[in-house]
Amino acid sequence: MAVEVETRPHQLIASDRVEGTAVRRANGDMIGHIERLMIDKISGKVSYAVLSFGGFLGIGTNLIPLPWGRLHYNPTFEAYELDIEDEELKRAPSFRADKDFDWGDRSQEVELHRFYGVPPYWGGF
Repeated sequence: MAVEVETRPHQLIASDRVEGTAVRRANGDMIGHIERLMIDKISGKVSYAVLSFGGFLGIGTNLIPLPWGRLHYNPTFEAYELDIEDEELKRAPSFRADKDFDWGDRSQEVELHRFYGVPPYWGGF
């Protein structure tokens, strides 16, 4: 006999469910999708999400690390909402999907948080 599991909304989500989730503006316009989350191994806190946008079939795709605190889940769109103008998005720290990026460089994380005006999860700038 199968046990029926009640499904109801809650605050937690598995990381594999976040990957691929759309990122939209408040008006619903699509910006890109979450490529991956970067989680501090020691504290367990999400440092940032990596936004994937642009390109075609993976060619020319840009990746933008976004401080996790800059994203807000919008249940209406079933997407993460990002309040960002095109000009800010163009100036944002980014890298090409086909290039290496040092994910553990704390100085890059500091600059990333400064750019977005969001305090880092570890506190201060």
